[in-house]
Amino acid sequence: MASPVWKGTISFGLVSIPIRLYAAARTKRTYLHQIHKECNTRLKQPLFCPTCNRIVERSEVIKGYEYETGKYVLIDGDEIKNITPPSGKTMEILAFLDRDAVDPIYFDSSFFAMPDAQSEKPYRLLLKAIEDTGKMGLAKMTMHQREYTVFIRARNNGLTLHTMYYQNEIAEVAGYGQIPDVKLRPEEVKLADQLVENLSARFKPQDYKDEFQERLNELIEAKLKGKTISAQPKARKAPVIDMMEALKKSLAGPRPITVKGVPVPTRRQGRRAS
Repeated sequence: MASPVWKGTISFGLVSIPIRLYAAARTKRTYLHQIHKECNTRLKQPLFCPTCNRIVERSEVIKGYEYETGKYVLIDGDEIKNITPPSGKTMEILAFLDRDAVDPIYFDSSFFAMPDAQSEKPYRLLLKAIEDTGKMGLAKMTMHQREYTVFIRARNNGLTLHTMYYQNEIAEVAGYGQIPDVKLRPEEVKLADQLVENLSARFKPQDYKDEFQERLNELIEAKLKGKTISAQPKARKAPVIDMMEALKKSLAGPRPITVKGVPVPTRRQGRRAS
C-alpha cells in the first residue's frame, strides 16, 4: 500500500478532519544513467567527505546553508521542528473560493486526501458542502520544510488537494501578453472560431501518453536484443501564405485527430454520426 506523504488535520470553522495525503499524480519516466564509456560501468555519487577522505554514514549528515563559499550555517533536526508553524499538523481552511476562480498556472502537485478512522462523517460533510456550493477551500500546509498554500476541491467523490505555485515562482517572459499590432478581418475570426468548434472533442486522459518515453523504452529493449528500431517520420508543415485559404481548406476537410493512430471523435464527427 502507498505511504502517505503528510498526516494532519483539515479544519474549517470548528470542524476538524484527520486525514492522510497520498500523491495523486507523479511524473513517470525512464531515466538514463551516467555510464563510464571505457568500461560500461554506472557512475555513482557517494556521500564522500573530501576533508576526512572517506565515505560517511547518513547518521553523520546535517543540513547547512552556504552563506559564503565553503562556509555554512549548520541546522539540526530539532531546530527545524522548532520553527515549523502550526500548519505542519493542522491544515486550516482560510477561505472558500469559487471552483473556477484560480488560473490553472498556479496548480502544482496533486494529492488525494483520505479520512482516518472515525473521521468519515466530517470528511463527507466537507465534501458535500463544497460540492453543493461549487467552491474549493484555500488552506496552508507545511510539508518537507516548506509551507504550501493548497486548494481543496471535490473530485470523484473525494477530496483532492493541489499545492500552489507562489507568485514569485511564476515566470515572467518579456513580451508575453502584449497583443501584436495586427488587424484581423471578421471573416478570418469567424472561420477560425468555426474551426475550433469543429475540432472540439471530449477530454479522455487515457488517450494521451508520453510517446517519447515509450520509444525510449523500445529503443532500450531493442538494443538489449541487438536490434534497431526505425526512425520516427518527420512532420512537414507547409507555410501559411493565404490565411483565409488555409482556414477554408481546414474547414472543408480537416484531418482527423489521432492518438496512437486511433481517431479521436470531434463534435463535427459526432454530429455526422447522429
